[in-house]
Amino acid sequence: MSEHGRPLPSARGARTGRRIGIGLIHGLWRPRVLGTWRIPATGPVILAVNHAHNVDGPVLMGTCPRPVHFLIKQEAFVGPLGWFLRGIGQVPVDRSTADRAAVTAALGVLERGGALGIFPEGSRGAGDFAALRAGLAYFAVRSGAPVVPVAVLGSSGRRGTAIPALPPLRSRIDVVFGDPVSVGGGRRTRTVMDEATERLTERLGAHLTEARRLTGR
Repeated sequence: MSEHGRPLPSARGARTGRRIGIGLIHGLWRPRVLGTWRIPATGPVILAVNHAHNVDGPVLMGTCPRPVHFLIKQEAFVGPLGWFLRGIGQVPVDRSTADRAAVTAALGVLERGGALGIFPEGSRGAGDFAALRAGLAYFAVRSGAPVVPVAVLGSSGRRGTAIPALPPLRSRIDVVFGDPVSVGGGRRTRTVMDEATERLTERLGAHLTEARRLTGR
């Protein structure tokens, strides 16, 4: 249970989501995964993922060595899909306001020693980490958890012929995990948060540049 008495996102559900993700990603595409050894094997961790296509979340869930609880826009939690996302331990977030329930759930995941997935750009876009929202820095500072940059490359820019909304089937998608960076454990002053956001923006941008070099993307 969270500190406000709400049930935390299901850890068992996230493990199920990972198994589904593995089957889905390896069945539809050819993922190439680099740097999984950089992810702490245990303890809280934040995965900061660039976001250029809707498949980026499922791709990470199916390639990360640990189950992941993603913060996902609440608009996706409609009908059967909403039931499914909650069942696999994902967290709905209202992006139009300071969603205290989502914040509490996300911090609860980290306090439990879980892996929290965040798209720090806030929404799908260029996927270049150019404009980070303050949420990533808040969770990193508040929890003290290390942040692992993740670059998903090859999911955007091309449309499949069989399913136009998805990348071409059996095409290669690269997932590159970077070195953890810690900005947490301090006071949450405006200066601390601004400095944390600036440092994370720099590190995530540098990781994306290196990931593109490594993969030739």
